[in-house]
Amino acid sequence: MPAAKSGDENKVSGHALKSPMVGVLYLAPEPGAKPFVKVGASVKAGDTVALVEAMKTFNPIKSDIDGVVKEILVADGSAVEFDTPIVVIE
Repeated sequence: MPAAKSGDENKVSGHALKSPMVGVLYLAPEPGAKPFVKVGASVKAGDTVALVEAMKTFNPIKSDIDGVVKEILVADGSAVEFDTPIVVIE
């Protein structure tokens, strides 16, 4: 995870896709697999960008807009809370 930036660089522009639940976030379907998305990747509404494991169930987190992934805000395997921004899409 990159270090926090100061000043204007720390402002997020674009659409932040947020976690709809509390759980553990995974950026790939299984360990060692290719991630669902990378920075610079094009996504369409409905594309899976991550999984959140909650109560031993893996819940797909899908993009709600078309665009390009500008930033991934959460590291793979991190705990997330409700409304935690996960990915920024422009």
